[in-house]
Parts: sequence; structure tokens; C-alpha cells
Amino acid sequence: MKFTSIALTAVSATVVLAQPHNHGHQHAHIHKKDVTATAWAPGPTAYKYMLDGKEISPEEVCEGLQDNELKFVDGEDPGVCSSSTSSSTTTTSSPQPTTTSTTSSAAQSWSKPAEFYQSPASSAWASPSAAASSWGPPAQSSSAPSTGGSGGTGINADFPDGTLDCGTFPSDYGAVPVSYLGMSGWSGLQAVSIAGGLVNHIVTGISGDSCKEGSMCSYACPPGYQKSQWPSTQGATGQSVGGLSCSGGKLRLTNPGLSTKLCIPGVGGVQATNKASGVVSICRTDYPGTESETIPVELQPGSTDQLTVPDAAAYYEWQGKSTSAQYYLNPIGTTKEKGCQWGTPGQPYGNYAPINFGVGAKDGKTWLSIFQNSPTTDAQYQGTVEIQGNLSGTCKYSNGQYCGVTGCNAQGCTVAIISGTATYVVSD
Repeated sequence: MKFTSIALTAVSATVVLAQPHNHGHQHAHIHKKDVTATAWAPGPTAYKYMLDGKEISPEEVCEGLQDNELKFVDGEDPGVCSSSTSSSTTTTSSPQPTTTSTTSSAAQSWSKPAEFYQSPASSAWASPSAAASSWGPPAQSSSAPSTGGSGGTGINADFPDGTLDCGTFPSDYGAVPVSYLGMSGWSGLQAVSIAGGLVNHIVTGISGDSCKEGSMCSYACPPGYQKSQWPSTQGATGQSVGGLSCSGGKLRLTNPGLSTKLCIPGVGGVQATNKASGVVSICRTDYPGTESETIPVELQPGSTDQLTVPDAAAYYEWQGKSTSAQYYLNPIGTTKEKGCQWGTPGQPYGNYAPINFGVGAKDGKTWLSIFQNSPTTDAQYQGTVEIQGNLSGTCKYSNGQYCGVTGCNAQGCTVAIISGTATYVVSD
């Protein structure tokens, strides 16, 4: 089940929201984010609706509710869609601060946000309102088309545009099947509707779905590589869309101006090593796309593999925001099958993993970070993580503290690579 959160908070006073990670792609996707807020409300309360740290309108909330894509997990509805409700809801409250729920006055204390979930009924595929021919290469791409190719199969082979059936996963062209998601190897599926040159409705596929007509079909690439395909037509409210399109029963490139190969390398120079006693699973978000943490790097004890580093100047950009990569570090002993997919509250896996890695390159520098997966969870990672190499400083996690050259804190640390290769070292 896919989750997301909308926090209903008083706007009649200061509202302090725990901010999501600054990794360059915060969009309105169905992802669990435990947003918290503090507010003082001595009188009537006006509610603000927040989705992944971004304010959305009551109309957008109502549309999601009416389409059965969004529901309140706890069943509590402050009346956002009632005729008497517009951008705010008024309630009666005591002049003294008290702990609240989503339908009572906000208080000067941490409160649990309202939660929405994607209705199981929304797994039905929506009929696109525009033909797949509206997909085109992204105008923002500054990279020249790739040329050449081995003429055979594998990661260096050019993809045969419009040749493979939509039911064929393109593993012969470098894509790595993610079978444990139950979507025929695809890392994410999005059925889209288009209006006014933008995607105005997205239905995200779940286990049991497959790549179908009118849908975007995203895929994983080997460690060190990233997918090259996404359309120029993107979400009207900031959602990202990515992968191959299924049109006329065939798989088609959506970004041939960037590459005719499905997987392209990042800038390199970053890897992860497992010095722990059990398997370590590091899961990248599928972006652009569903933004679920489904792209796996699984390390057995003693093994090392690459982490993909996108170049901000040459990779996906939307609404003026460039791209970095975000990884979720699961507890030691967690397999990719368990860790690299949607998690559940109270369990430290998937999107609830305790620690994130941020990896990106911009203006000739590669930046690396380790940080708490906040505000989603305050759970501590039971192990040690350190970035090693010729770096601008130090960055290490141990016993709930992130330590750099300026000291330790409970949030995170960041360094830049000066030269050579940097390594995330995970140990017990």
C-alpha cells in the first residue's frame, strides 16, 4: 500500500514544519512523510494542507478524495470538501494550548499529522487523454545524443525504439529487472492523463500490474548507471514522470535526445563497501518516476559496488531544479527484497530506513552526505557509516550522531570530494 501525508495545521500563528531532505526533487508523490508541526491557536483555527512539505490547495485535496486516490487513514476529515469549507476551517478552542488531533485546534506541542493513502481502487489504469505521441525529448536536456553502439545486446546496445512489445522487459538492453516488486521487472509504473501539455493525473502501479498502453514504465540500471529516459511532459503540480512509454503496444523511447541507450553512467567516483557482518541494502529513489526507493544496491559482507552520481548539468531537471540522488540505508541484515520497496510504519525498512545518503555533482564538484531520514523517522541506525577518501572534511555516523569537522549533531553531515574515489563504509 502506498502512503502519503497531509499535515493539517493552524495558520493563525507560526507553523514550524520539519523540512524534508534538500536533495533537489521534492514533489507531490504518494510517499510517506511524517510531517510534524507546532502552532499556537488561542481561538479559531485555519487549516493548511501540506503534502511532502509543500502546501497544496483544498481543491487538490478534494480532487484526490473524490477520485478515491486519497483517503484519511484515521477517518478524520476536518470538512475540507464541505460547502462551508474553502481554504480554512474554523473550530472552537480553549485559549490554553492542548494536544490536538487533525480536527481540533492546533497546540504548542508535537502532533501527529493526518495521513492519506492511495485507495486500492486506484490500481485500475486510467485512460490517457492524449496520445503517446505527445511524449517528447526534454527541452531542458543539454546533453548531445549518444552515438554508436555494439549492435548486440547489453548495456551498450541502442534500444530498438518501437520494436519490443510492452510486455517484454528490456533486460537485453541493460535494464535490471526488479522482480520482487511484482510488476514484471519494472521499477515503477505510471498511468497518466495529459491536459494542457502537462500530466494532470497519475495512477501509480502496484504489485500485479504490468506495462500497459498509455503508461510510463520505469526501470532500474546496474550500480553506477542511471536510466536515460523520461518525457518532457511532466506533472502539472511538480510530480515527476519517467521511463519508456507504452504506445501502440510497443515500448518507445521518451528521451532519445539524451541517449538511445537505456542506461547511462553517472560521473563516477563514489562507491559503498560493506564491512558489516550481514548483507547491506542501499536503495535509490526511482527519479524521475514514482520516487519510490526501488533501485537496489545490495552488498554482501566484504563486497564493494558503485553508487550512481548524477551530473546536475546533464541529467533530469524540472521547474528549474537539478537532480541529485537519494539513497536509503536499511538496517544491517536487510535484503534488497525487503528494503528496496515501500515500507510500513514502525518498521525501519524502505522509506522508513533510518539513514539517507545524498550524492550529487554540480559545477565540477561531487558532494556527499549522510543524514537522518527525518521527519519520517527518528530511529537510530544500529551500525556505523563513514565517508572515506580525499575529502573536504570528515563525515561519520555512529550512535545516533553525525560528526564532521565542526562537531556532531543529530541531523547529518556533508563533504566534497577533493580527488580520487570516495567510499561509504558501512560497519557494525
